[in-house]
Amino acid sequence: MLRAGVAHFWFVTLHPFDDGNGRLTRTITDLALAQGEAQAIRFYAMSASILEDRTGYYRMLENSQKATTDITEWLEWFLQTLLRSLQQAMTRIDNVLGKARFWQAHQSSELSAEQTKVLNRLLDGGERGFEHGIGAAQYQAVAKVSKATATRHLAELLNKDCLQRLPGGGRSTRYQIKYPDKAQS
Repeated sequence: MLRAGVAHFWFVTLHPFDDGNGRLTRTITDLALAQGEAQAIRFYAMSASILEDRTGYYRMLENSQKATTDITEWLEWFLQTLLRSLQQAMTRIDNVLGKARFWQAHQSSELSAEQTKVLNRLLDGGERGFEHGIGAAQYQAVAKVSKATATRHLAELLNKDCLQRLPGGGRSTRYQIKYPDKAQS
């Protein structure tokens, strides 16, 4: 890991080409990490984490390049960024495994195309998902069904243990995925 951090720092500091230094530096970094792990497959990309924090990256590079040849501060930043990259990869893997477990547990459930679509949106989460669950109106909008159908579908999904009702009631009733072997994920 340190070898990758040192290689990254010195290649980008040398800046040998007119164009493409950043891309090549990130490639060298990912290659050095892969060599250090002796793995054919990696589930994270350091380059993605660096691109997410461009401001911090450039600030740290500038500070480290101006000072002395001691790049300890750079390596600390690099390792923290690597840790964040690994944590993000673990979260993605957990989400994929959770989704696979959910669909495996419900493979014999007879679900409509609309129910499957909404469940996938809930399982995928993120910007397109529903962080705080889904209500009947949101179900109606995503599934493009009537209010009565949305209400019926949600009741069916509750009965099939695909969803669980969140605290609250009335018009503000919200539902979230009910993961197998856990109350919630």
